[in-house]
Amino acid sequence: MRIALAQLNYHVGNFSSNTAKIIEAVKYAESQKADLVVFSELCICGYPSRDFLEFDDFIKQCLLAIDSIAKHTQHIGVLVGSPRFNPSPQGKPLFNSAYFLYQGEIKQVIDKTLLPTYDVFDEYRYFEPNKSFEPIILNGKKLGIGICEDIWNVGNDNPIYTVCPMDEVLKQAPDFMINLSASPFYYGQHEERLKVVRANVQRYKVPMIYVNQVGAQTELIFDGGSMVMNAEGEVVKQLPFFKEAIEIIDIPVNGELKGQEQSQPLSKIARIHDALVLGIKDYFSKLGFKKAILGLSGGIDSAVVLCLAAEALGKENVMSLLLPSGFSTGHSLADAKMISENLGTRYEVVPIENDFQAFLETLKPFFKDLPFNVAEENLQARVRGILLMAFSNKFGYILLNTTNKSEAAVGYGTLYGDMCGGLAVIGDVYKTEIFELAKYINRNGEIIPENILTKAPSAELRPDQKDTDSLPEYELLDKLLFQYIEKRQGPEELMALGFEKPLVERILKMVNSTEWKRFQAPPILRVSPKAFGMGRRMPIEGKYRI
Repeated sequence: MRIALAQLNYHVGNFSSNTAKIIEAVKYAESQKADLVVFSELCICGYPSRDFLEFDDFIKQCLLAIDSIAKHTQHIGVLVGSPRFNPSPQGKPLFNSAYFLYQGEIKQVIDKTLLPTYDVFDEYRYFEPNKSFEPIILNGKKLGIGICEDIWNVGNDNPIYTVCPMDEVLKQAPDFMINLSASPFYYGQHEERLKVVRANVQRYKVPMIYVNQVGAQTELIFDGGSMVMNAEGEVVKQLPFFKEAIEIIDIPVNGELKGQEQSQPLSKIARIHDALVLGIKDYFSKLGFKKAILGLSGGIDSAVVLCLAAEALGKENVMSLLLPSGFSTGHSLADAKMISENLGTRYEVVPIENDFQAFLETLKPFFKDLPFNVAEENLQARVRGILLMAFSNKFGYILLNTTNKSEAAVGYGTLYGDMCGGLAVIGDVYKTEIFELAKYINRNGEIIPENILTKAPSAELRPDQKDTDSLPEYELLDKLLFQYIEKRQGPEELMALGFEKPLVERILKMVNSTEWKRFQAPPILRVSPKAFGMGRRMPIEGKYRI
């Protein structure tokens, strides 16, 4: 049997685009003499569709799209993912389904059994779990179908589930397994997927075709990496990461597939880099935006965001404002100019000192002789925010936020100032990882000036200010934050890991008491296993051991 794996980038709710893309792939697969072409989970509507799924009209549009695609399946089998109405009055209103189209019609529908409802997933909000299992038969071969999470409970070893769908599917003795997936990226997800797919094929001694989607949907990034694995757990074919691809696999009559030498996987930082570039590119293209603007301070965070944006959107579509105050150092302005010139991006220098002084004069009758403090520091950041948003409104730029995860975690940023923007590019990247990203960007030659990589981080909102005036060294801070945020280690566990009690109490108080700030921040591109946003839901006014 000849099978095509269609790893494509979908746009949520854009039925005309998604349908056209799928039909084009079907025609290509047919031209390559494929017997079957497999697409990803919920490809008809795009994943995740979230509360669009609550509109009956949205589901009807999905079904109309399936009818359109079915017309092109006279001589080729097609597996596509789509929601469908639950015909029973009991249970959730929808199923998450795989449609088998062949000979111009819907031949069979297989529903998803395991509905993840954790971290970024919320599928049980919409879908009813499947309770019946049967294979699809094509050209005399039995195909055991699973949808994404259905393969993530191998032998009932996942305690959050009570059924193992593939155990049930394999009772029908399929010739091979097929999984339609929409598995979001984080920097370690590829290894997790390999482990899960391998566990399935080794348990059942049956090859698996695994098709994942690619592309970004706001915060979530999908990296592709679709694969075919033989019954011995060897990868036979690996599709590229972060790119659309359609590839063909020939399954011999005896079902035996020989493993192939695979290229070395990208490093963690390379994966994060590629994911962020894709995240920016798709956020802009799917919203119909073209041009980005950001405040370029001469620091490492904005330098990295500028490089990523220029790669994603083209240097001609990215502009920077250099917004020096009376506390800005000369080298910061010089460094900002240098990186802009290295990249060939446009920049303008707009000093803020006169605006800042004008605000101080307005506030003088009220502030009187009170000492300079965070109010004046934040005022500078907000003046910058006003100017950036003015350029955004006047010239049609979307403002990119340059706050990193370390700063977002402890609230080291000014709401309505440096925290404003349409998209937080590096909000899931710790400060120590930002330095690694900068070095990766410079891998083929200096783009980010060396001085930006070596100077002490500073907000430059008061004389001789350093980040370490308010925060621990980032090496220490990031280790503690990682254990608290990603690993969910509580205060006692953190102290058992060697962090001193005063530091634990101080940092946890900072993290927990600034949830209200993060709630108002722009969406953050997710590259870690636990990002701020939809995957980390905390009470704004909550208090936890502080």
